[in-house]
Amino acid sequence: MTLDQLRSALAAIVEPQLVRTLGELGFLGEVRDDNGSFGVQLVLPVTQWPNLALLEAAVDALAPGATITVSAMNEEQLLGLRNFLRGAMAAPPGPGQHGEHETTPRFLDTLSKTRVLGISSGKGGVGKSSITVNLAIALAQLGYQVGILDADVYGFSVPKMLGAVSDPIVLGDTVIPTLAHGVRCVSMGYFVPDEQPVIWRGPMLHKAIEQLVTEAWWDEPDFLLIDMPPGTGDVALTLSEVLPRIEMYVVTTPQAAAQRVAQRSAYAARKLKLAVRGVIENMSWFCADDGTRYEIFGAGGGAQLAQELGIGLLAQIPLEMKLREGGDSGQPVVVSAPDSEVAQAFRALAHTVAAQGPARVYRQELKLV
Repeated sequence: MTLDQLRSALAAIVEPQLVRTLGELGFLGEVRDDNGSFGVQLVLPVTQWPNLALLEAAVDALAPGATITVSAMNEEQLLGLRNFLRGAMAAPPGPGQHGEHETTPRFLDTLSKTRVLGISSGKGGVGKSSITVNLAIALAQLGYQVGILDADVYGFSVPKMLGAVSDPIVLGDTVIPTLAHGVRCVSMGYFVPDEQPVIWRGPMLHKAIEQLVTEAWWDEPDFLLIDMPPGTGDVALTLSEVLPRIEMYVVTTPQAAAQRVAQRSAYAARKLKLAVRGVIENMSWFCADDGTRYEIFGAGGGAQLAQELGIGLLAQIPLEMKLREGGDSGQPVVVSAPDSEVAQAFRALAHTVAAQGPARVYRQELKLV
């Protein structure tokens, strides 16, 4: 391989977190030939880049034994990367727009392929975060580009459940989400100490959620899952304004009390003119070692809720210790125990959600100009 051929091949390596080539991102520095031995420079936003090992392996595959050096971008290079990412994530301008569209992410455009899924319940303790994390990974395992926005500002838990070991990288007004198990993630938990409570009024919440949606590098994923907070208050209202195409999935347990609270969450979504797509019943039963099934939280709550709302019961997720253990260890059950009954339930749910298609279909030829 000649030096020019190697340089072209290296420039075409796709960075997994940003899903762009090293050449486009400006991550490829000097490539030299030192008397038959290649030297390759990687120029990254930070020297401890989360995917550095993967990039080094990709370089070594193209140039075995090459000397790889890593340096941090200077301010001019960081600004160039920021400008590239903002331009790549921006929606195309509409009629009469001249620049304001640059602040609107492409995935928020009505013609975007992205489906935004709100995982909601109206109350805490029913396992919304576990559902969100495992469903997101199951969708990613099917080959989709997936992101998670942890919108539970007061009770954030997704980063630990997902097992994201690095923090997001901030480039001015652009946040590069973490990447774990093929899923991008942004959460308030990355920006405040774990033990510190978030004590905010409505306007501050609104601004924070808006920034997490519009200033993160989501690119244009196939699915963006929102881990909704309990209740029907400020955050839910903000998300309905910022993400008007959000599709709501209601999580409940079989217990009648939980079902009634989840029902109110669904009615609130419909009042906000959001599509309610289905019910997910969590903690449906527990199977003992001898195979005996125990319905610890009762039975029928999910089916009853789905019937009252006129939508489908999409899944019944069993109660298994592996699900809880995976959330505590950062190894979600669809990764740590893929053959378990609960992991199979999540994979079936992912297939069902994907097969539903978007709640509303927008077509370019019907767009008014």
